[in-house]
Amino acid sequence: MIIKKFQANTETEAIMLAKEELGKDAIVMNIKTISPKGIYKLFRKPLVEITAAVDDNITYKNEKPKTTPVKPPLKTILPDIIYDEPKEPIGIKTILEDSSEPSAIEQKLNNLQSLLEKQINEKTTEDKTDGKAAENNKNLACIQLIYNQLISNEVEEKYANQIISEIEGTLKKDASMDNILGSIYQKIVLKLGQPKTIDLSGKRPKFVFFIGPTGVGKTTTIAKIASKYKVEEKSKVAFLTADTYRIAAVEQLRTYANILGIPLKVIYTGDEMKEAQEEFSEYDIVFVDTAGRCHRNKDQRDDIEALIHMIPETEREIYLVLSATTKYRDLVKITEVYSEIMNYNLIFTKLDETSSIGNLFNIRMLTQAPLSYATFGQNVPDDISRIDAQSIAKQLLRGQ
Repeated sequence: MIIKKFQANTETEAIMLAKEELGKDAIVMNIKTISPKGIYKLFRKPLVEITAAVDDNITYKNEKPKTTPVKPPLKTILPDIIYDEPKEPIGIKTILEDSSEPSAIEQKLNNLQSLLEKQINEKTTEDKTDGKAAENNKNLACIQLIYNQLISNEVEEKYANQIISEIEGTLKKDASMDNILGSIYQKIVLKLGQPKTIDLSGKRPKFVFFIGPTGVGKTTTIAKIASKYKVEEKSKVAFLTADTYRIAAVEQLRTYANILGIPLKVIYTGDEMKEAQEEFSEYDIVFVDTAGRCHRNKDQRDDIEALIHMIPETEREIYLVLSATTKYRDLVKITEVYSEIMNYNLIFTKLDETSSIGNLFNIRMLTQAPLSYATFGQNVPDDISRIDAQSIAKQLLRGQ
């Protein structure tokens, strides 16, 4: 992992410097404002400093590719040290965009670090070994506790092992606890990546399809996103619905359309999709609600695929809407089926109805599809936000 700091007059300029030096895959880890001190504060403007990182296996832009030996995965994690802090319901703000003032990783994760120090000190004081062995035991115990915390938040064992295995080889033997915790935090953030939201930079209108199983909240999610573009971005928005199997779904979207002053068209065939493309040619975004089909029904999947392919790839985006309350085994089957049809971005709904967000990380790792939005209630347009990787990492490590 390569980590560097960049300073500029604005956040945008600092991010551009990071992308220029580290490449387009660089991830922003932290942002803070640096105010000039002393008498100079009267004459100088504050600077913005960002901390950016790029994964080891992505070539650093100004370096030649290096070959490094592949480290075998961690073979076993002994379950002899248990992280027994009582679980609490997820605070919604901790998994969405973090609106708090920027601060160091150590401060963000101090709750977990304090607990680690307490439990590790209790364990290592019982060891009758020399100082070097005790230090090694302390580091191992720290990693063990962090691993157990990931598992308790329902991160799949293979992904937790992968994280531990990747940071093990980069840690110094005398690494401090905050270095270990910070390395794992940064690794999780890099693996989650930056969220992908609707891109209006290309040809318009952009057709945005929402797919997924029934009952996950696709129609409500469409209304939330559409209202933000309509009201805040002043975009010209239209609705299409192909969910003709449920009259209630059409009427629900029609209600939202009337409130927002957005046109709604019901389509049944591919030809009608082509007609809609011409009818809304002067619009910015066309949101398309599809029927909630059973992912095991091939004919129904083929219908959705045929409808989507009526729109050229450069003029469409696809969002797979999943419920955070769905069992991981079922989420795997759903994502595998839709992966056979097309590439998609991930939206998770009903985060207010679950006590763990491990599946967000698991499905991101499984599909490598970009995360985008998360919803946490029925209120339109408020209960939605862009997913923030730093906040997810902190929640997985129970840092808040």
